[in-house]
Amino acid sequence: MAADFNTSPQDWHCLDSETVAAHLDSDLHRGLASQAATERLLQAGPNILQESARRHPLAMLAAQFTDFMILVLIAAAIIAGTIGEPQDAIAIVVIVLLNGILGFIQEYRAERAMAALKKMTSPQARVIRDGRPEMVDSAALAPGDLVELEAGNITPADLRLVHLASLKVDESALTGESQPVEKQLALLTDAAAPLGDRHNLAYKGTVVTYGRARGLVVATGMRTELGKIAALLSGDVGKTPLQKRLTRFGQHLALVVLVICAIIFITGWLRGEPPLAMLLTAVSLAVAAIPEALPAVVTISLALGAARMVKQNALIRRLPAVETLGSVTYICSDKTGTLTLNRMQVDCLLADGATRSNLQGAEDAPWRELAMAMALCNDAEMDAGGQAVGDPTETALLMAAQQGGFIKMALQTGSPRLAEIPFDAVRARMSTLHREEESVLMLVKGAPERVLPLCIDQLSSTGLKAIDTAVLHDAAERLASQGLRVLAFALRRLPRLPDALDADTLESGLTFIGLVGLIDPPRPEAAAAVADCKAAGIIPVMITGDHPATARAIASRLGIINEGGKVLTGSELAQLSLAEFEREVESVRVYARIDPAQKIKIVQALQDKGEFVAMTGDGVNDAPALKAADIGIAMGKGGTDVAREAAHMTLLDDNFATIVAAVKEGRRIFDNIRKFVKYTMTSNSGEIWTIFLAPFLGLPIPLLPIHILWINLATDGLPGLALASERAEPRVMQRPPRPPAESIFAHGMWQHILWVGLLMGGVVLLTQTWAIRSGAAHWQSMVFTVLTLSQLGHVLAIRSERESLFTQGVMSNAMLIYAVLLTFCLQMALLYVPWLNPIFKTEPLGMDELALCLAASSVVFFGVEIEKWMVRRGWLYAPQK
Repeated sequence: MAADFNTSPQDWHCLDSETVAAHLDSDLHRGLASQAATERLLQAGPNILQESARRHPLAMLAAQFTDFMILVLIAAAIIAGTIGEPQDAIAIVVIVLLNGILGFIQEYRAERAMAALKKMTSPQARVIRDGRPEMVDSAALAPGDLVELEAGNITPADLRLVHLASLKVDESALTGESQPVEKQLALLTDAAAPLGDRHNLAYKGTVVTYGRARGLVVATGMRTELGKIAALLSGDVGKTPLQKRLTRFGQHLALVVLVICAIIFITGWLRGEPPLAMLLTAVSLAVAAIPEALPAVVTISLALGAARMVKQNALIRRLPAVETLGSVTYICSDKTGTLTLNRMQVDCLLADGATRSNLQGAEDAPWRELAMAMALCNDAEMDAGGQAVGDPTETALLMAAQQGGFIKMALQTGSPRLAEIPFDAVRARMSTLHREEESVLMLVKGAPERVLPLCIDQLSSTGLKAIDTAVLHDAAERLASQGLRVLAFALRRLPRLPDALDADTLESGLTFIGLVGLIDPPRPEAAAAVADCKAAGIIPVMITGDHPATARAIASRLGIINEGGKVLTGSELAQLSLAEFEREVESVRVYARIDPAQKIKIVQALQDKGEFVAMTGDGVNDAPALKAADIGIAMGKGGTDVAREAAHMTLLDDNFATIVAAVKEGRRIFDNIRKFVKYTMTSNSGEIWTIFLAPFLGLPIPLLPIHILWINLATDGLPGLALASERAEPRVMQRPPRPPAESIFAHGMWQHILWVGLLMGGVVLLTQTWAIRSGAAHWQSMVFTVLTLSQLGHVLAIRSERESLFTQGVMSNAMLIYAVLLTFCLQMALLYVPWLNPIFKTEPLGMDELALCLAASSVVFFGVEIEKWMVRRGWLYAPQK
């Protein structure tokens, strides 16, 4: 029959092998005919992950210059250059180009996420066509192809398994399951079963760790589960909070500046000033009032922060993400490999009514026999480097035995393996038979509910005793409820090796030894990191594809969830409408059995509630949520390329605690950017008030265009940029995150800009009035110097939002002090170097005049120190806690 492979059913796991083969018009033994495979490939398309249409690099570069603030700066540069001020025009153009190139590099890097997904796929696949095996390019697979898998293969497409031999598949990168999943052939009845529970399917991009299998291709390319994740990654990347604030800031500022400049031009023209001179003054003031160094100082601040964070094992992939960390209110963390080690480990052992955490000193029965069973009834081996190799559960058992002094190689010398009854899903246990002097020792390992009913007695420190299976069942259930994977061990002694290894006959009359509980344990530093996040007002949330009991156990150990806290499963989440979920999302701390699309739903629901969300993760399944989050944080060691490329930041040491340091750095950087905006805008405010008010007070224009440009490019520039090196404010990690909608001008910043600007302008105009009335011939040089030095005093005073400069220590930011000293020396050079006087229209000042300038300019410094004293007393503004 002709099948439409673009509208194939999604519930392959609910169909038996024969029905699947019939639907795909394939054969369970001979596969497809070569001709049929070719035709289907044309119909279904190649088995590749298709990329969305990419913009040309030139278009991406051009897009960096369409921001409103950038357009205003470009226009100002053109005007300034046209009317004869090329120095300022060149400076503006250079800064704009630098900012645009950095933005282009960041955007181009984000486009590489799809390329990383493509690298995960297997380049070749082994298929059965026309009844013969052959190797083909995995891109040439078609629906209905019969594919062979073996240990080490990357599954080339989504398969419905039709034959297998002890197949185990590592799906941790796709579903978050921390250990390989044992596959089965039986059909399932739940059409809505999560991906991790569809045990008769194998997914594209997952890794076969054990066994062999054959499967029919049911989905290729973008219709695979991996392809659906790739489709989720195709959305646009939004702006960070800082970018949004700066965009609004630039738009509002430019409009205000244009109005003020128009008023100054018209006022001067009506007073009889030359129109060209007034136009030059107005344009120069417009250039000064728009802080064109802001993009540069933001970039430098973020770059310096990124450089510091690399030393702390946090690699920033997109610079604005450094600031975003300071706004984060929720961290949605994947469990496996992020909060846990992604390595199974023996957590507890139970035997003879006692519980132990390890096998140290286990020399007596029944601990000795339990340790022997863990080492011998085990297919894992130790490699030359002393590391266990094999199934994660078995390697954990072997390592626990080895650490207790029970070396497998030595045990095998005394009790060599003679035969085995392999594990299968029906029995849920395995048995190994070993030579023990003149008899045979059989060791059994398996699920407690499958082993305990076969036991007739129990091994104790005094020998054999009666067994109470109900008590042991309860103990196993109690361990399982703590999120542990529980295995039961038993033994039986036989007089000789049986002729036939019949499991039903041999696996009976067993002697129970003990229970072993295993878990993928939390990282040692994770609990402290979670506590630090809470202290900083950040709510940690665990999102995992693992079992609810396991998720609860890990979350409880880490302090993420309290006693009785709710664990929301993927099935429960699917039944909630978006509105219902949004009412509940802020109270849920743990999510289990979650698929990739639901992770995005969680992130978006939190964002709809006004939260800023960070998502940590390491697997393919995390990549869409990493991109959807306000900041995505990938793992550098254990993570996948897909996650790293989709993320904003990578933890080089896979250490959840590194996030805490990154949050602190992000808050420090945003504080310093605020300080730069405060410094620049207050300086510009002082310049605007000076020039705007002078005509209304009957004074001549206080400053020439060259003076305005000098203050803007030199005086504002060097000290302003040095603010990026300022240390973090005290208690920066004891205050809550900034509200996402909070203005950059919050906490009294706009009031500061207005009143300090007025104070600065008032001091300058008083100096001008005194100099003119006293007959000073070079009053304009005095005005120029007072305004310049007032801004230097201001930058020293605003190094902290609250602390006095004398409490901080003058040299605690040496770079800023050097910048202030250098700017002061340059200002003195403009006054006292003869050949600079005609260029900058200055004249040397007498010592008394210079002393007056120094005294007048210190007024601003002490005014701001008084303001901070009032803030500390709680008399002014809303203090940051």
